[in-house]
Amino acid sequence: MKARPFLAAVLAAALVLLSASALVWWGLLQRGPLALQTQPLQLPLAARFVPRTAPLSLHWLVGPDQPAAYARAVASPRNRREAAAALDRLRDAAFAAAGLDYATELAPWLGDQTSLALVTRPGEEGIPGWVLALRSRDSAGARSFLQRFWQIRSLAGTDLQITRYRGMGLISGRGALLGQQPQPLATALINDDLVLIASGRGVLEQALDVSQIDELNQAGNPTLQQAVTQLRHGVALLTARPEALAPWLGLPIAEPEALTDFVAALRPSGSSLQLDALAQLHSPLPPLPSAGADQLLAALQAPASSLALLTSPAAMLNPADPPGDNPWQQLLAPVLTQVLAAADGPLPALVAAADAGPLLWVQQPQGWLLGTEAARPALDAVQQALAAQGYSTSPLVSRGRSLTAWTRLQSRPVKGNPDQLQADLAGARDGAGAWAWWGQGLTVLQQQHDGHQPPQQRLSQLQRLATPQAPFQWALDGGSARDLLTGWSPWRLLTTLSSTPLNPVVEGAALSLEPDPADPRQLHLQAQLQLGS
Repeated sequence: MKARPFLAAVLAAALVLLSASALVWWGLLQRGPLALQTQPLQLPLAARFVPRTAPLSLHWLVGPDQPAAYARAVASPRNRREAAAALDRLRDAAFAAAGLDYATELAPWLGDQTSLALVTRPGEEGIPGWVLALRSRDSAGARSFLQRFWQIRSLAGTDLQITRYRGMGLISGRGALLGQQPQPLATALINDDLVLIASGRGVLEQALDVSQIDELNQAGNPTLQQAVTQLRHGVALLTARPEALAPWLGLPIAEPEALTDFVAALRPSGSSLQLDALAQLHSPLPPLPSAGADQLLAALQAPASSLALLTSPAAMLNPADPPGDNPWQQLLAPVLTQVLAAADGPLPALVAAADAGPLLWVQQPQGWLLGTEAARPALDAVQQALAAQGYSTSPLVSRGRSLTAWTRLQSRPVKGNPDQLQADLAGARDGAGAWAWWGQGLTVLQQQHDGHQPPQQRLSQLQRLATPQAPFQWALDGGSARDLLTGWSPWRLLTTLSSTPLNPVVEGAALSLEPDPADPRQLHLQAQLQLGS
């Protein structure tokens, strides 16, 4: 009995220690570098000076030194210094591209909001119009920066003009940013803590004009405000008009008129980068059935370097009737058609175009593997399309299983035998069971039948997106993700700015598209890029 008070005291002390540890950990999460994972998304002060019609704007919402601190916190001990240095180089190069030296001109005063807006539409002639907004930690820093900024350029021979516009002082002149040719520049200081730098006095005056009318600027845009509320978290906020998606963001959208606005938030998640985006559409997205998609994923028992799940491929590929009534087709058909056309053989494109879904497309080193319901697409329709291309249907027995194969004879002259013929295999189908499996060759079908290597990493990537009902889901391993990023223009720009190869740190990627349940005119995109730690 005497032991009870002692045990109670020990238990109470343990609870106190656990509570204190939890409070300390919570405080570190809230104030330390890891807080970037839950950084609240918001419209910065600079949004008031960005026109709603700006084709592209990027708002950076944390301090310029915080990404390096975060990388240092999540990287493995042996890579911490290198990871932080790489992000510091990327920061310095980004400001250098804007003509500013971070270490000497910005580091002493720059705060946690930096914004860049491009106000000239892609393809327009003349000098591109842009506005750069820099938020200061204090009023003295911003004012000192502007004094030094124009003093250096005045000593270099720039003629300065000081005027007042809407009650604010504007300084303009034809000067040179760091390492660049002379060009029109104009600056203004807002409330002693926001520096505006623009590509000419006319662009700056336009920014000041829209700041006075909520109907013309981003800060008063209710659609953008709602998107920020929905996206919730992020260290960066990107807005884009449809005409900027393909030429500036490298998004392969053949019919940008299907969209009205694009808003995206970027945030770190462990050693990964998470992108959440909302695309506002002109027409509502028709519902696409997702029944059976999760069972098809569970039935996959073969390795995969990449896999894509489409709940209704035929609806995404086939033209709408009347035209323009199916945004899925407008947005995805050009990309899917191009990818399918690049596949080895005609079978993937034929199956996808005829399949009401779900369809699972798996890529392996040995070739592609397709999974569909056993009863669809209709086998007769596929066989007729293959017959029109010269393929004949042949029954085939492989390891005791009955398969259907499609082949055609082609001339393959070899030395000493000009009449040599060889069978060209379009693919084979295993229709036993609840699911039909279509393979580029017998090896991939055998792997699926043996069931020894389910692609756990690819399935885990989709699970982390937490969008099981999404009509389009895609997961890639490191090699496939690197191949995809290599041809993406923003990735090439980041690689150039960082002065170091970025591909080696990429370990995988995943993507999903689904309509917003509350608004059928809104498409939700989620993407995750896995990086080595």
